[in-house]
Amino acid sequence: MSTDLLEGLDEQQRQAAETLLGPVCILAGAGTGKTRALTHRIAHGVATGVYAPDRVMALTFTTRAAGEMRTRLRSLGAAGVAARTFHAAALAQLGFFWPQLIGGRTPEILPGKGRMLGQAAESLRIRVDTAVLRDLASEIEWRKVRRIGLDEYARIARTRALPNGLDLDQVIELQQRYEDLKDERRQLDFEDVLLVTAGMIDAEPWVADQVREQYRFFVVDEYQDVSPIQHELLELWLGPRTDVCVVGDASQTIYSFAGASSDYLLGFPARHPDARVVRLETNYRSTPGVLQAANRLMRDRPGALELRPARPGKIDPPEVTRWGTDAEEAAGIADAVAERIAAGTRPEQIAVLFRVNAQAAALEVAFAERGIGSRQLGGTRFFDLDAVKRAVLELTSLARTGPELPMYETVADVARGIGWTVDPPAGQGAVRERWEALGALVELADQAADGTTLASFVAELQDRQRAQHEPTVQAVVLATLHSAKGLEWDHVHLMGLSEGLLPISHAKGLEAVDEERRLLYVGLTRARLSLSLSWSAEGLRGRPREPSRFLAELRTGSPGGGRRGSR
Repeated sequence: MSTDLLEGLDEQQRQAAETLLGPVCILAGAGTGKTRALTHRIAHGVATGVYAPDRVMALTFTTRAAGEMRTRLRSLGAAGVAARTFHAAALAQLGFFWPQLIGGRTPEILPGKGRMLGQAAESLRIRVDTAVLRDLASEIEWRKVRRIGLDEYARIARTRALPNGLDLDQVIELQQRYEDLKDERRQLDFEDVLLVTAGMIDAEPWVADQVREQYRFFVVDEYQDVSPIQHELLELWLGPRTDVCVVGDASQTIYSFAGASSDYLLGFPARHPDARVVRLETNYRSTPGVLQAANRLMRDRPGALELRPARPGKIDPPEVTRWGTDAEEAAGIADAVAERIAAGTRPEQIAVLFRVNAQAAALEVAFAERGIGSRQLGGTRFFDLDAVKRAVLELTSLARTGPELPMYETVADVARGIGWTVDPPAGQGAVRERWEALGALVELADQAADGTTLASFVAELQDRQRAQHEPTVQAVVLATLHSAKGLEWDHVHLMGLSEGLLPISHAKGLEAVDEERRLLYVGLTRARLSLSLSWSAEGLRGRPREPSRFLAELRTGSPGGGRRGSR
């Protein structure tokens, strides 16, 4: 059975699967079969008796990925191996050791920070809305995953973009009150689970001994995504031992804003001079043209791998299309998708990827108009966003009473009342997302036909909203680049490749722009058979746009080159 587990692996995958002891670093490019190599390695270790299944911990970053790994391991005869997220593993240990160390029941884990932050703001008489509370929650998470105390944060935060409308003193005061409320109510938040677990292992030798006795071998998937606190916890679990296998791709580090750092992956050989390093660079997913574009985008970047097609063939570079407006771009993509579906492609094998959720609005409209089902992956659909629902409700009321201003001005005024401004807010986060969603609604009004009344505009919005909620078994996938990570489709349309969208306007400095580059790389490498790129030359109210700087690097034509849309 052990020999059978290695059959079907390529030479590099087999090297990874056969190296069972000591530090191992697998540098695995997109589509190179890393999960296959990883699960076969674990199953091979179990089958040969090197690993006792209940002493292996496989760590990953999402519940979905952990579930997929467990399923694969069961099918390979390694059902007893624990495959968990960092948080799930830490929470189990917290629940076991807390009663022995502290006494009493384990503290309740907060489902989210928003409500308690709202109570903190109310007690301090600081007025904030829901979007600001979400951004404040993100700021707390940013601080905690880096193990930064409030005093140190007060120094660092002077150079950070703070939640909209709050000064540094208020942000610190709100965070302190939030922590006090948690302590008073014996509650922990998501990040506290990691912090407290690490603290217990570090402070109590007997806890460390029990944890290290339980788990002897560690495997960490998506290692480029580890944060400082996760890395510290892993080191505490390991102790003086070195039987750890890490797997990752520095080119897919797209969560730096949440504390992820590829430095741990790239620095692994330096920390473990005796480590075995295996490179997986044979891509089994994409066509040669897609891989050529991906390689060119990441050339000479730290840790970049050179992807090689498993099935060499003709190199057809991705086509780039320049459209006049966002609506024309969305309509052009919808037409192309309709043609492909008519030719026999299943809708669910087609995806349209974009940088921010608000870009889905025009796509949902275009697909609904053509009777094509679509579903947005990993997020709230445009018409279900709180800011959009409120705007539509207010516009509906105004349409009944008769607005005093023309349709566009009325929509813009309503959007302003909810938080939209002509110029974008600084930084990213929930306030920025609300601004983008309202901006997309204003743009829909701007692109409406001359003479459109508010009543007819509202009726059209309601029709489109009803159409998008019709249940569909088969649907084209709409997804942000972040939510597309780890997935793949036969045909991918990547839209919005213009400056200000990709790279996003708030990406300032080389590090931020490189994160945007890696996002694009993730998008490119989702495509199996075909990849289409597009951008539009006009933004809201006809504001000119420039093509993304990345297009020139892909060498599919000079910036702004490629096919011009006919609309």
